[in-house]
Amino acid sequence: MKTKTTGLIFALCFVGMAFCFADDPQMNTSKSGESKSKLIVGTDKVKPTYISLVKFTEKGIQNARQTTQRLADWSAKVQSMGVTIKQMYWTLGEYDQVCIFEAPDDETAASVLLAADMLGNIRSQTMRAFTAAEMDKILARIP
Repeated sequence: MKTKTTGLIFALCFVGMAFCFADDPQMNTSKSGESKSKLIVGTDKVKPTYISLVKFTEKGIQNARQTTQRLADWSAKVQSMGVTIKQMYWTLGEYDQVCIFEAPDDETAASVLLAADMLGNIRSQTMRAFTAAEMDKILARIP
C-alpha cells in the first residue's frame, strides 16, 4: 500500500511540475520541428538546479523583518562562487521559504547551504532538480 501511495504522490508531483514549468525554456518544451538548440543559446552546459525547503529557526523568526535584505545580501555574496538565486518564495505551511538556485556543482551548493545554515537564521532541506534534457540523459543510461 505504501508503495502505491508513494508512486501516486510521485506521479501527481510530476504532472504538477509539468504544468508549472510548461513554458520554462530549461524544461526543454520545444514544439516538434523546433531546434532544441534555440532554447539555451550560447551556453555549453546548464548549471545544476537545486530546490531548498527552508524553515526559520527561532533566531530567524525573531529577525523576520530583515529576511528580504538577508536574501539580497546572501545572493550578492554567493554570486562570486557561481551560485545564482533564481527565485525565492516565502510560503505558508510547513516551510517558510522555497529557494530555487543554480550552482556550478554539488560541492559548491553544499558549501553555500552549510554556510547559510551556520548563520543560525534557517535550516534547509535541499534537493537536486533535473531539467527534461538532463532527465533524458539519465534515462538513456539505464541498462
